[in-house]
Amino acid sequence: MKQYLELVRSILDTGTWQENRTGIRTISQPGAMLRFDLQQGFPAVTTKKLAFKSAVGELIGFLRASSSAADFRALGCKVWDANANDNAQWLANPYREGTDDLGDVYGVQWRRWPAYKVLDADATARLADAETRGYARVAQFVEDGRPKVLLYKAIDQLRQCLDTIVNNPADRRILFHGWNPAVLEEIALPACHLLYQFLPNPVKREISLCLYIRSNDVGLGTPFNLTEGAVLLHLVGRLTGYTPRWFTYFIGDAHIYENQLDMLNEQLRREPFESPQLAISERVPEYAKTGVYAPEWLEKVEPADFSLVGYRHHEPLTAPMAV
Repeated sequence: MKQYLELVRSILDTGTWQENRTGIRTISQPGAMLRFDLQQGFPAVTTKKLAFKSAVGELIGFLRASSSAADFRALGCKVWDANANDNAQWLANPYREGTDDLGDVYGVQWRRWPAYKVLDADATARLADAETRGYARVAQFVEDGRPKVLLYKAIDQLRQCLDTIVNNPADRRILFHGWNPAVLEEIALPACHLLYQFLPNPVKREISLCLYIRSNDVGLGTPFNLTEGAVLLHLVGRLTGYTPRWFTYFIGDAHIYENQLDMLNEQLRREPFESPQLAISERVPEYAKTGVYAPEWLEKVEPADFSLVGYRHHEPLTAPMAV
């Protein structure tokens, strides 16, 4: 994880102090990238103890399209509690539905992206095509004097990615994202890690992942997001028959909060340990061995199905999360 520490140093050395919505200043750097060869180890921070189970619990909550902080807590992850229940802007939002509600955050967009079509009522061929693609008619209305039909379906972006990896691995469009402009005002927090692209290599039977983060809290968020992205790539590789390889992590606004400086300066004084390896429970089917495609395991995995082998770390460090 020397790359991570180098990023911290770079932000502290070259960044600019800025104000932001949280009221806690950040020192920020535009544009950053980290790249990891997962065959050489798992990108777990070692200069402090990684909250591995919490990060995995959050990822599993996303895979299950959770929209409640209570669901994340049940999976061992409490990072959504403050966003759900302490964020003044969200508490005053008319779309909030009560305690622990988050709105249709991350996983809802990943697994149930709300898709609509408005077609002319006499567009027979288009209506038939939409219905073969899973759209259902939900309403009819008149617009500018013309009868229209409204159709809807929930798109499972992540499942589509797995299907494409298995059936058409040369496709360069194997991606999903969580930035839905139509619901930004209806959710506790717009997506930060918002675009994931899978890149299979059918020749080597390897699969890589590019992840774009629009805004990243480098002190707390980066270790979490690295863990989730790497675990997701391992899981997708296991379910589709590919070995995880390159995990490339892009950040738009890379920043450090002022109240996290002590934690990060202490990490910079520590020497990183060797990277651990990720282990996945044998109960999770391995396509490369069984030849059986089982994408339903995206929802069936549990936090206990993932563990780090050979993980050595320094003493835990804590810092507050800005909300």
